[in-house]
Amino acid sequence: MSYLVLARKYRPRNFSEMVGQSHVVQALGNALSTQRLHHAYLFTGTRGVGKTTISRILAKSLNCLGVDGQGGITATPCGVCQACLDIDSGRFVDYTELDAASNRGVDEIAQLLEQAVYKPVVGRFKVFMIDEVHMLTNTAFNAMLKTLEEPPEYLKFVLATTDPQKVPATVLSRCLQFNLRPMAPETVLEHLAQVLAIENVPAEPQALRLLSRAARGSMRDALSLTDQAIAFGSGQLQEASVRTMLGSVDRSYVFRLLDALARADGRLVVETSEVLRLNGLSAASTLEEMTTILQRMAVLQAVPEMGAADDDHDPEIAETARLARILPADETQLLYSLCLHGRGELGLAPDEYAGLTMVLLRLLAFKPAGSALAATGAASPGSAAEPEKKPLPERLRPLAEKIPERPVVVRPPLAQVPPVAAGSGTNRAEPGPEPVSAPNNEQSKPLAQVEHAHTAINLVAPEIPQPPAASHADSSLADAWSQTVSQLVAAEAVAALTRELALQSELCSQADGLWTLRVERESLCQPAAREKLQTALQTVLGQPGLRLAVEIGPVSDTPARRNAAAQVERQRAAEELIQNDPLVRDMIRDWGAKIVPGSIKSI
Repeated sequence: MSYLVLARKYRPRNFSEMVGQSHVVQALGNALSTQRLHHAYLFTGTRGVGKTTISRILAKSLNCLGVDGQGGITATPCGVCQACLDIDSGRFVDYTELDAASNRGVDEIAQLLEQAVYKPVVGRFKVFMIDEVHMLTNTAFNAMLKTLEEPPEYLKFVLATTDPQKVPATVLSRCLQFNLRPMAPETVLEHLAQVLAIENVPAEPQALRLLSRAARGSMRDALSLTDQAIAFGSGQLQEASVRTMLGSVDRSYVFRLLDALARADGRLVVETSEVLRLNGLSAASTLEEMTTILQRMAVLQAVPEMGAADDDHDPEIAETARLARILPADETQLLYSLCLHGRGELGLAPDEYAGLTMVLLRLLAFKPAGSALAATGAASPGSAAEPEKKPLPERLRPLAEKIPERPVVVRPPLAQVPPVAAGSGTNRAEPGPEPVSAPNNEQSKPLAQVEHAHTAINLVAPEIPQPPAASHADSSLADAWSQTVSQLVAAEAVAALTRELALQSELCSQADGLWTLRVERESLCQPAAREKLQTALQTVLGQPGLRLAVEIGPVSDTPARRNAAAQVERQRAAEELIQNDPLVRDMIRDWGAKIVPGSIKSI
């Protein structure tokens, strides 16, 4: 006897054997029990979820004769009468299946409808099942509309499609529509375990998890992959062989990448990416597995009890929970989004591994400030070698002496500016040579630009001391909190939402180791942010017993408001310094120069 594949051998014979489609089974079962039967049914859903199977079970329910041959319409066909056996074997003369993908024209539909005028030969009902009905032509759809709307009482239509959007609305309105859902991996895994137990095939649980995830909601695909895995593993299902057959990435690489990203270890990220390249593992599969793990991590971070109950027997849940504890929730969401979008960019990269490496490095680049510098050992901006300084033109040296160690940019050099005649300050001269700029660096930038018909000078104002904070009802607490927040920011102990909570809050009281903060925005009052800020305060201040409470209410003195006021004062002082500079005033008076609005920036 020839071998029968698992997908056909274990095809459901009645509604009770259907898996994962309880909503459809319940509706059809009740309709059959009460005999409130529609004349046309439309089953939609992805491949391998049971559309054709339900059609055959429905045909058996309508034509079952019972064990004694006296049965009627039933929701539980016997499976042993002649009608049930013939439908299962495909020999029932009153049950017609038409594949619309290969019989899509009006002639094929007309030939099918010609049979509608004849009563059933041996059964109670004629059943016309049209698979992939969306493939029919418009003329074919139009040809069947009248019969579909008012068929004979002995005729039932069953239509099936994977793309209901392509079915005309005139057809949809004449049918009772059921959407068959993709099956959850847990449902597929449970069914595979039952099938393999009957087949006496040993299987590792992790191998079944791989197969159930690879099926992507299709039970037929899951059984077909199981057949292939049994052949590949010589009658056994082992995780290593199934992973090799599927070409899926070992999740140990995924956990290694996520751990390296959590610790901002760029070297380990690149090395792991190179290992994936050498082993020929799919870059797209790597990112897909990363999104799966990140999704479970996000669930564990938001609802720990729900995430833990997701799969208690999964050996990977412990490692997932560990990563969920060490990676902040906001970074988990960021990594998930970047991995999700990175899969679409792999096809645009020179090769998929180069695309994978860039996506992983982007994950590091977009980590919140302060979370990666310590681990990567990145040099600070001030550690770069200072650029070689060039001598300034003679006429700029007085200004350079007043503002030491600040670059001055001149366009063009004053030595090349022709003399300006008296009263000609408003005359437009010919354009001078290309601008020549003195060296600049990251720590000092031009702050004011003075323009003239022949000259344009960028001037830098020296740093203005921060003015003292305005007095408040309890300035001592506000001063202490502002100083503490400055320490946290300088030590890079807070980032993202935690940093905003510290900056936007006001210290209300300190009593018995309990610090009470007040914020105006409810979005800042998050338990996770409060715990992170409390931990940072305990570490930086050396007070392990410190406790933090956050309340919502109006605030008057926060570090953020102090910083904003100080910035306004520094800007005012910088503008006043530039405007009162003797050289600038001379240029304005003698040459008709002007300060470009908005060009003065305080450092």
